[in-house]
Amino acid sequence: MGRVAGKVALITGAARGQGRSHALRLAEEGADIIAIDICSQIDGVNYGLATPEDLAETVELVEKFGQRILPIQADVRDLSAMKAAVDQAVNEFGKLDIVSANAGISPLGPLPLHVFLDVVNVNLSGVINTVTAAIDHLSAGASIVVTSSVAAMMKGGTEGQGPGGSGYTFAKRTLVDFVKDLARTLAPHSIRVNTILPTNVNTPMLHTETMYRLFRPDLENPTREEAEVAFATLALMPIPYVEPSDISEALLYFASDASRYVTGQVLAVDGGQLLHDIVLG
Repeated sequence: MGRVAGKVALITGAARGQGRSHALRLAEEGADIIAIDICSQIDGVNYGLATPEDLAETVELVEKFGQRILPIQADVRDLSAMKAAVDQAVNEFGKLDIVSANAGISPLGPLPLHVFLDVVNVNLSGVINTVTAAIDHLSAGASIVVTSSVAAMMKGGTEGQGPGGSGYTFAKRTLVDFVKDLARTLAPHSIRVNTILPTNVNTPMLHTETMYRLFRPDLENPTREEAEVAFATLALMPIPYVEPSDISEALLYFASDASRYVTGQVLAVDGGQLLHDIVLG
């Protein structure tokens, strides 16, 4: 216990899913949390996003570990809002040690063309805005962890799944290069930058009717159980998906001093998915 004791962690997309899991795991290990989430719907996203009630639940769960948490509703697409949020949080906590740029969306299927840009603006620009807002508050020993996706390393990724799918692959693939180049820039200052590539994760983003239909186009109204049969074809291990806690363990490693000399790394938590022959050469 206490692997990040005394540290302050900023997490975007913290109201539910992977972001909430990250907040709880880091709090369990002693970190105070800055929990940022838009908590409203984004035009073009064909499933429900997190709500203020979800963020309030994250707060309650973190506080059970005896750690402080500051919830802030802010849109990662809005750099001014992100700068204001981070400045407010650092003014309250006094410092910033960990940045988890986790917020993301995945609207797949037949959608308007602008959804490509909606996804890029959240999944790529949102990460850059988060890092931009945080960078001047970081010092030696700080850690930036970016959530990408196995789609970044797969031939085609989620292309072919509508404008959102193309935007998702572009954003997540670009993030890998962003992390490596940023890591080179910040390494002389002892600030680490790494990225995690999750496969399908057991979160509300995965469990939607749209996602089930995409994986089971042979069925009119596939159930969760029927979709899980298709999910399980992705990984080599016999699993339909990983749990948010599996990603949080990877985040904890990168956030803690256990990885103090690890930077510019790309870690897939994918049950062997990238061992298939669909990986980029």
